[in-house]
Amino acid sequence: MSDHPSSPPGGGATAHGTTDRGDLALVLTGGGARGAYQVGILRYLAQRWPELRIPIITGVSAGAINAAHLAAAHGTFPQAVEELAALWAELTPDRIFRVDVRALLSNMGRWGLKLAGGGRRQARVRGLVDIAPLWELLTEALAPVEGELTKIDYNLERGTLRAVAVGTTSYSTGQTVIWVQGRNLETWERPSRRAVETRLRLEHVMASGALPLFFPAVQIGEQWHGDGGIRMTAPLSPALHLGAHKILAVSTHYDRTSAEADRPTVRGYPPPAQVIGVLMNAIFLDVVDQDVMRMERMNDLLRRCPPSSHEGMRVVELMTFRPSRDLGMIAREFEPRLPRAFRLLTRGLGTRETKSPDVLSLLMFQDDYVQRLMEIGEEDAHRRGDELAAFLDA
Repeated sequence: MSDHPSSPPGGGATAHGTTDRGDLALVLTGGGARGAYQVGILRYLAQRWPELRIPIITGVSAGAINAAHLAAAHGTFPQAVEELAALWAELTPDRIFRVDVRALLSNMGRWGLKLAGGGRRQARVRGLVDIAPLWELLTEALAPVEGELTKIDYNLERGTLRAVAVGTTSYSTGQTVIWVQGRNLETWERPSRRAVETRLRLEHVMASGALPLFFPAVQIGEQWHGDGGIRMTAPLSPALHLGAHKILAVSTHYDRTSAEADRPTVRGYPPPAQVIGVLMNAIFLDVVDQDVMRMERMNDLLRRCPPSSHEGMRVVELMTFRPSRDLGMIAREFEPRLPRAFRLLTRGLGTRETKSPDVLSLLMFQDDYVQRLMEIGEEDAHRRGDELAAFLDA
């Protein structure tokens, strides 16, 4: 059965025809540095609809950082988006993780000792890179009080926000956990996934964005959590459970044409970067398209059936954004500017042997690349401005 309480997932670009006029939800998916594309979409929205209210916000991975920032912002929608854009625009690799040679070699050395140790007691391995700088950056940006994102309370109390949710994956149990803060909530539970009402903390956001293997897991309570996209098979589900009647979803997955999909991006035996990129796409990006497709199919079915047979399900209007350009190929253009030690590490994985190094695009927290992704997001939203107007103004 579907993971959704009302309209099971499905997809496409836009689905109109709902008789309900309820809350709008913003769903922000994962993708590491690709999250800058989402900010470009938001910039266009803020410019054209400065009074826009988005009462339900959900996010995983990089989308969780964007979601938490929007949910905690105290100003107008345009002010919140510009602050978020400024945060991304200032990014450099050294503000996300330690890029000095000593730190990278130290982590790689511990990995090597662990693999060669045959199970003997070794130093703990907690990620390929040290993300202490990211903790400092988000502490400054989100201003938590003893770890808690207290600014969210203000927006809940004044009614501009109904609920915010971020997803993590518990490495301790294998479950997907949706951490929810809001008003008049009803949590839900499905096989291998559950929702937990809580007061969001910086740990939830950091855990949601902890790319597996590259970033260390984060302890929440007695369990260790990582990237929320790992087992998130229904990324639209939290928004539906929280009462959304309209969903604006922003994916960072470039939808290749049939010709592009059939064209190899690497010759000969695939390097580790190509294998990791395919795995990352399957885990974090492809699932969004599948969920969108299921929702649109269910919407079509509900429209054809008399309301008396809906059994509590509802048509949910849906609009989905995806990059119009291959963000992996763009990352390759900006790769020479990476810090030398980190560049040697990624090249060792084979990022120069593939035309579309998707794994590199997840890790390229670099101002020029980030700025380009925001520009593409803004251009994509502008191109579909009339479609957006029909969706939002209905």
